[in-house]
Amino acid sequence: MAERECYEIHLQGRLGPEWSSWFDGLTVSQQPGGETVLTGPVADQAALHGILIKIRNLGLPLLSVRRVEAGS
Repeated sequence: MAERECYEIHLQGRLGPEWSSWFDGLTVSQQPGGETVLTGPVADQAALHGILIKIRNLGLPLLSVRRVEAGS
């Protein structure tokens, strides 16, 4: 089984940690300036696209999507 890729997704707007399960277990953290960051492993590209669709459906502006090294 392939190792899951880790991502860091920056959004404009505030979401609390209670949103983690809705975003497939990604860690949800708030940053200064009204930004929210979702971080963690994503199963595959289809799962990543599913997360991006959820963000779109919430109406939150997507600031960036970046693949990161696990544990960084």
